[in-house]
Amino acid sequence: MVTFEQLQSKQEKLCVVGLGYVGLPLAVLLAKHFDVIGFDIDQEKIEQLKTGYDRMNELTSDELKAVQLDYTCDQKRISEARYIIVAVPTPVDKNNIPDLGIVKRASEMVGANMAAGSIVVFESTVYPGVTEDICVPLLEKTSGLTHKKNFWVGYSPERVNPGDKEHTIDKITKVVSGSDAESSHVIAQVYGAITNTFLAASIRVAEAAKVIENTQRDINIALMNELAMLFSKMDISVYDVLDAAGTKWNFLKFLPGLVGGHCIGVDPYYLTFKAQEVGHRPEMILAGRGINDSMHKFIAQSIIKEMVRVGKDVSKSKFAVLGITFKENVKDIRNSKVAELILELKDFGVEPIVYDPIADEQEVFHEYGIHLAKKEDLVNADTLIVAVAHDEYKDMTPKDLRALMNHENLLLVDIKRLYSKQDIEDEGMRYWSM
Repeated sequence: MVTFEQLQSKQEKLCVVGLGYVGLPLAVLLAKHFDVIGFDIDQEKIEQLKTGYDRMNELTSDELKAVQLDYTCDQKRISEARYIIVAVPTPVDKNNIPDLGIVKRASEMVGANMAAGSIVVFESTVYPGVTEDICVPLLEKTSGLTHKKNFWVGYSPERVNPGDKEHTIDKITKVVSGSDAESSHVIAQVYGAITNTFLAASIRVAEAAKVIENTQRDINIALMNELAMLFSKMDISVYDVLDAAGTKWNFLKFLPGLVGGHCIGVDPYYLTFKAQEVGHRPEMILAGRGINDSMHKFIAQSIIKEMVRVGKDVSKSKFAVLGITFKENVKDIRNSKVAELILELKDFGVEPIVYDPIADEQEVFHEYGIHLAKKEDLVNADTLIVAVAHDEYKDMTPKDLRALMNHENLLLVDIKRLYSKQDIEDEGMRYWSM
């Protein structure tokens, strides 16, 4: 088995497979201490990284150029490393069933290029059992090696929050686990070189810990969303209620909203899939998912009702939407619930103009068939929907927002509650939020 001392002295190499939102920041941090190969199948991404450009905007050019990191899209070079970290996506399919296709292919590729004595650590979010029951057999089959004899595995769940510059990998606790005590020790030492570590009781415990982290948030946000729907029927703002309730010392601060992205909107389905496989129906988790997955419909219907209430002809109104990424100040559009909101509005005969200064225009069109407009195209809107809390939008004054709209019977939809209702109304606009 490769040792920490061999890696630390750079006698042996480390390889990170998958240079996305998880893998790239991790590889850069590790490269400050070890000889690191960064592998990704996207050749264009590799060429960009070699020039110091990160298309995801997670790392600056200076941060990339500050380390020696060997970028490659040649899978055979994985064989040069004895410590391999797999950080690839684990999405769900259209029926919300876990899609392990990418992690399976990555396991087969690593196995085909893995030398004896290697440790393979998975970071992808999975349900308990995937590493040992699915990935290990694939590694054995393609490598011809035997687990716990010729190679070892581990699991250390990613805790990356895209766009979050405060809770970076080097400032959080990394849960680690391995095939046995010896491999667990090496894994803890490697991650310990860049951050704090917590040794989980087993690989399955580490897998379970990761998948419940986002499940817990999902359920709490679902409660807020259900309250928003309930209070809307009472003509009460859920935000006003939360401001009041939040004065109690032990009240947990969660807010309603659209729950998209690749983590909170996906991870609970991995747990519900496994739960039902072992004969347990996870009522609360499924209920939370159902609420959050339908929130875009509630918002769309509320907007249409508000317009009808004041006598607006929806079919003749001009809508503009600010923001389409799944969260503020990031380019990531995966599982964007704003995109679903836009498509829902189209079912009412609306053709919104969409502006997002951060999202990639080609990616948005490829993923959702939605064209992004330029900022100068945002004029004469009857209804302006601020859907994402990008800094550019937060800095806009009521006058700035008013300038994007026409001159009568205007509606500002503030999904993230970025603005003061009174300030918006003082500027001659109607205001709607949850």
